[in-house]
Amino acid sequence: MNNIFNRDSKNPLTKDELKTLTETEWLVTNGLGGYASTAIGGTLTRVFHGYLIAALPAPLGRTMMLNDVFEDVVSADGRVIPLNGVETENGNYRGATEYLTSFRLDSGLPVWTYDIEGLTIEKRVFLPHRQNTTYINYRVSAGTGSVKLRLRPAVNMRKHESPVNTPLDIYTLTVRGQQYELQCSDGLPPLRMMLIGNDGSFAIDSSKVSDVIYNIERNRGYTWRGDLWSPGYFSIQLAPGQDATLVASTEVWDVVSALSPNQAWDLEHDRKRRLLLESDPKVCGEACHELVWAADQFLFTPVGRREDTARARAAGDEIRSVIAGYHWFTDWGRDTMISLDGLTLVTGRSVEASYILRTFAHYIRDGLIPNLFPEGKKDGLYHTADATLWFFHALHRYIERTNDHHLLKHLLPKLLDIVNHHLRGTRFNIHVDPEDGLLVQGQQGYQLTWMDAKVDDWVVTPRRGKAVEINALWYNALRLMENWLLEDGREDKAKEIREHAEKAKASFNKRFWYKQGGYLYDVVDGENGRNDPACRPNQLFAISLQHPVLDQSRWEAVVKIARERLLTPVGLRSLAPNDKDFKPRYDGDLRARDAAYHQGTVWAWLIGPFVDAWLKVYPNDFKTARTFLDGFQPHLRSACVGSISEIFDAEPPFTPRGCCAQAWSVAEVLRAFVKTSGTRETVEPQPELATATVT
Repeated sequence: MNNIFNRDSKNPLTKDELKTLTETEWLVTNGLGGYASTAIGGTLTRVFHGYLIAALPAPLGRTMMLNDVFEDVVSADGRVIPLNGVETENGNYRGATEYLTSFRLDSGLPVWTYDIEGLTIEKRVFLPHRQNTTYINYRVSAGTGSVKLRLRPAVNMRKHESPVNTPLDIYTLTVRGQQYELQCSDGLPPLRMMLIGNDGSFAIDSSKVSDVIYNIERNRGYTWRGDLWSPGYFSIQLAPGQDATLVASTEVWDVVSALSPNQAWDLEHDRKRRLLLESDPKVCGEACHELVWAADQFLFTPVGRREDTARARAAGDEIRSVIAGYHWFTDWGRDTMISLDGLTLVTGRSVEASYILRTFAHYIRDGLIPNLFPEGKKDGLYHTADATLWFFHALHRYIERTNDHHLLKHLLPKLLDIVNHHLRGTRFNIHVDPEDGLLVQGQQGYQLTWMDAKVDDWVVTPRRGKAVEINALWYNALRLMENWLLEDGREDKAKEIREHAEKAKASFNKRFWYKQGGYLYDVVDGENGRNDPACRPNQLFAISLQHPVLDQSRWEAVVKIARERLLTPVGLRSLAPNDKDFKPRYDGDLRARDAAYHQGTVWAWLIGPFVDAWLKVYPNDFKTARTFLDGFQPHLRSACVGSISEIFDAEPPFTPRGCCAQAWSVAEVLRAFVKTSGTRETVEPQPELATATVT
């Protein structure tokens, strides 16, 4: 990727440049759920920011091990010049940002360039695949003379989501030659550190770094001030052609020492290149390359669930799952199934797709797959009405791509069990209404659809009843099941399933059409038996899925409404602006944010089903469909560079919010890019759609 940040170090730092340095983030992951991430200016602005967040076995889960590294360049005349920035309480920014001339991604990996004391210094951060190890590399690429580089690691080892004011532990430093171990008292593995380079040294100089300010946490209404502790600092002299690498890890020393920094960089670089070679041939251009590398960040091996690993390996499989979003989500069933196509099938990773499907199939209970796996836990939570139905969708996409009927045959009994549980009723009042064949869901105190915001006892978007996308997914699952049973020679059972599907479709088209609005109700037989006429994107699934439940005669009207009221440059609004409950901004404290989460806030992942629905109405209009993705290319240079945010404000400038890197956002945008790279026999859209305003 071209430079995200680029400036002339001779000029003063502008306000816009400072905003970029403090608000734009980078992310590197390790395939285990661990990662490293900060603002690109080096500032810690989130509770989740650090240089090594290790993925440790349950019950530990992801753990903040190395919070920060304070980087100083010491000039020949003894001046100390800090490289990374620190935001102070009065909003000022302290650091040598005037020396930072560029920030870019190299195959998805962050690279900083500094011009300082006549030298050009490049910094890289990378994590070897499936290791809880961070490499922070510094190299002088040009110039004359030399400088001393001083690196001070700073820690507050704590659970991933523990507040930044978690009291500092008592740390013990053990030194064995050039190997340094920092051990806390609460059962965590030691943080192992070493500096690789010419004649590096370590000075024991313990100190407390007080009142570090985390500005995003302050803006979000969370604890925003905390302390760090440092055992001392590493020093090394750097001259042109020389480099130094700080290695920090929770792995044993044999693993830490197995790779030199150059080997680790080359291997990770080669792995990134292979990801492109293995992807769909239509993955071309810089944006798609970045999205392939972004997709890789969400696929992981859950090291914490050791029993699952043993079970999978005994069957000749591997356990795989999907991190729903960085920095705070774990693996969620719904997000995983929606993301499966874009993350694995488009990227040529069908073997991992099969591992993911088998992993979640193992967890089916009472006809449901888990909604999520909590941090550091072995068992999932099942409060979801749609994740299991998305499982059918994901399996269909997988079989369509791979023709793996062996897996289908293996899963068929589980799929039948799911259907039977839904027909007779299962947890959370999920059941088919025998009167109309539509699927009902909802239980007091639970939000079971993807619009799941809830604050204490306040359910923000109560959707108990017969939700439009739940019934679209149910019909799609029944039709898929019917076809799979026919393939298996079970015609009698297929006929039974077909009858359920036909009944559901007839009732859907009778019950869900909102004649006054010219679109679909969001929920029928909802709270107090009412039908909800809110104009939401959920209705698109009645068109976009493999087996559309909505009569084709009404497709164009629904797509037109969605384009006029919901479409933005970065996804679809969750509620039309003319609704009384519409919220244009997602900001403020937790209660204010959750009040807006599904009440207008734009969701990037919804662009995928919108493009699917568009191309069903206008099958050859790839040209217009591609324009719906134009807003995502500049977004790749903001928020979390190289990735796509979870959500955006509902009105211009469509500020990115929520998780700065979200699995289904990346997956669906990448899939839509590939889909709209198809046959270019363009058919002009209908005039009334062509002239609609896209905001």
